[in-house]
Amino acid sequence: MAFAKHTDINTNQRQNIQAKGASYLAPLSLLRKSRYADFMTDFSIETALMQSNPAIKTIAGVDEVGRGPWAGPVTACAVILDPNNIPTGLNDSKKLSAKRRAALFEEIHDCAQISIAHVEVDEIDRINILQATFRAMERAVAGLAITPDFALIDGNKIPPNLSMDAQAVVKGDAKSASIAAASIIAKVTRDRLMGDLAQQFPGYGWERNAGYGTKMHQLGLQNLGVTPHHRRSFKPIHNILYKGNSVTN
Repeated sequence: MAFAKHTDINTNQRQNIQAKGASYLAPLSLLRKSRYADFMTDFSIETALMQSNPAIKTIAGVDEVGRGPWAGPVTACAVILDPNNIPTGLNDSKKLSAKRRAALFEEIHDCAQISIAHVEVDEIDRINILQATFRAMERAVAGLAITPDFALIDGNKIPPNLSMDAQAVVKGDAKSASIAAASIIAKVTRDRLMGDLAQQFPGYGWERNAGYGTKMHQLGLQNLGVTPHHRRSFKPIHNILYKGNSVTN
């Protein structure tokens, strides 16, 4: 399959977009230079895209969570919002309280198309965390019931194997409502998953640290060893295994 050409919203050479067949990207360049550069999370980017190109009717926001933890999967979510029914208060999931995230999680599920994908630790260790993140995003988009006409990707890189045009939006979860919705679904989903794993493997604090390398997690590794859910390609875990610490089954 021949994949569409992708562009990066944060690349300097794209500030004045002139590429053939990509005229619909111009409004995003204008938004960045305008008073909207620091706007609150809303549907402005999506609206600009749809108004500039009639072929774009559905837009998926895509975000991931879990690149940095020492344990657990990397999780991605793709969300297609209904422009006429957007939940109030969407924002970068990290800026919201756990209670507010949980409430928005339910609201988004009630009014949007959602797909979630995980890439587990064995695949992360095999292909590296960046490629695993791309795969999670690609699988999340592919899992949508409706194939979007366009994808907005949080960050500065676009997964290489998307079947539609896409735009990378740096700090997109604080700018695009669609990406913000994806960030909320991804974080709540992964946090709950890590809470479940914490019950199976107590002592690492995963219910609180979500697998990140906190003091409690480090103490758990010292006292209990490495579990099957730890990322062996990550240096702290690799070093523990190299030293011969026991592995929890």
